[in-house]
Amino acid sequence: MTDLLATSPTFFVIATALLGLLIGSFLNVVIHRLPVMTDREWKSECAALLETPLDDVAAEPFNLVTPRSRCPACGHAISAMENIPLLSYAVLGGKCRGCKAPISLRYPFVELLSGVCAAAVALHFGFGPATALALLLTWSLIVLAAIDIDTQLLYDSITLPMLWLGLIANYFEVFVSLHDAVLGAAFGYLALWLVFWGFKLATGKEGMGYGDFKLLAMLGAWMGWQVLPLIIILSSVVGALIGIGLMVFASHDRSKPIPFGPYLAIAGWIALLWGNVIMTRYLYGPGAL
Repeated sequence: MTDLLATSPTFFVIATALLGLLIGSFLNVVIHRLPVMTDREWKSECAALLETPLDDVAAEPFNLVTPRSRCPACGHAISAMENIPLLSYAVLGGKCRGCKAPISLRYPFVELLSGVCAAAVALHFGFGPATALALLLTWSLIVLAAIDIDTQLLYDSITLPMLWLGLIANYFEVFVSLHDAVLGAAFGYLALWLVFWGFKLATGKEGMGYGDFKLLAMLGAWMGWQVLPLIIILSSVVGALIGIGLMVFASHDRSKPIPFGPYLAIAGWIALLWGNVIMTRYLYGPGAL
């Protein structure tokens, strides 16, 4: 099987896409449960500090494995056959088998997004350790973006381990040199930290959170300091386009903040695959390779 994956690019891309679909189902679990797990952890720490008992719900085991996934409307336990990526959603008609409550489109969307992005990574990097690492980064970015949309939080439990993994990968120069990776992590954090304080001093308001600093530092650790300006520009353009679209077509309340993390994640993923091409063509013209 390994020989087939290594010698047949088409088979490798298809296999990686199928793996991406399966992982996408797990990503949905992480997106839903990690905020709850973190909230319970905070409550547990506060209860220990204040020496007060936890309520019954907060004291129950809750992690990425336990309890079994259930319909939030009726409590119907989701079987393995009801959890097949994309197919189960189509067969069930987008409704719970138990109570017929609608299932959010997010679930098949995340699965499809995970599969498509995985295929793009496999096609770009080919068979090897770079693809395996880039897939981990891709799936982490999907989770971070989705959670930030829900909670406006970017959890250290993802950004910090992924930052260190990027530095370790580039110790072996998988994507860039360790020197560029370390500078990327440092400059990535510092760049948005300066923007944050400049905006706060000028307006008295906080324009972004510290999680955004850590996310850009994480991307810098993976791709080096050279790509940071591109990520910032791309994220600003994507954010402006989506923000305008939300206000025009979705009647988004302008006073309600829009998380910046998803735009950084999109820009970072684009830079991972095509950053060098974009910068080369910008510097040397459309005909440059």
